[in-house]
Amino acid sequence: MSAESTMVVALAASCFLGICVSLFTYSVRTYYWLGIDRLETDFADKLRRLQVSTRHLRSWLITWSFGLFVLFLAIMILAGSPILAILIASLLFCGPWWLIRSWAQKRRDQIEDQLADSMVSLSSAIRAGLSLPQAIEMLADNSPQPIKSEFAYIMTDYEMGKPLDRAIEEAKTQRLKSENFALFAAALLASRDSGGRLNETVDRIAHSVRELQRLERKLKSETAQARKSAVYMAIIPFFILVAYYFIDEQAVATLFITTSGNFLLFAAVLLDIIAYFWMAHILNPDI
Repeated sequence: MSAESTMVVALAASCFLGICVSLFTYSVRTYYWLGIDRLETDFADKLRRLQVSTRHLRSWLITWSFGLFVLFLAIMILAGSPILAILIASLLFCGPWWLIRSWAQKRRDQIEDQLADSMVSLSSAIRAGLSLPQAIEMLADNSPQPIKSEFAYIMTDYEMGKPLDRAIEEAKTQRLKSENFALFAAALLASRDSGGRLNETVDRIAHSVRELQRLERKLKSETAQARKSAVYMAIIPFFILVAYYFIDEQAVATLFITTSGNFLLFAAVLLDIIAYFWMAHILNPDI
């Protein structure tokens, strides 16, 4: 075949591939935008917990999804392995979501640990004669991070003209989504609506929160070894793969260059991830 014919065939193949990609994109556009909407909702919820702006989140998600699609096509064409392309694209897709989820959960856990002490401080401030806004402002000035920023956020909304009830409600429903903070917020809102001894109510809630935290710490200490075992179980297969590469390089290479090997590799990684999250779910029951 001449060079001219080869160029024509390559050009025709490129045009055909472009048409196929365009038709596929057009046919799944409804599901694509539905997926973007769900991702935006999920990411926005976690970013609000981290007090990160979500103004350009949708644009970033669209750019990110387009980059993943281009990377998927590049790996599939260059490596000739659709399974490997799906595996790498899936890992790059789940990675940022998992990191943001972990950071949001870590921040929420820190706030939960600090909440009981903040309740006691607020009760003492009210008992000393301060009003509720003054007591919350004191917490915003003297509490440790990250709960300090949450009280500061509430006070900023209040000082900008938003009713205190609404500022507390938004913190409860939009950013923290914590059962303990929900009890705390309910006590504050009920006290403003109907009166009563707020300091005594907050003291009782603080005692209950501390008891729950004690039980949670005990549960974590009892399951610490099992949770470490889950992590070891998840990462050891990758070390075994690397070690086996030095023993039988050809066999390991088969996993990456053949279709059947790609299927086996994809299935192994998928089952490993499912097993880890399954164990993590079992070892973290709700109290």
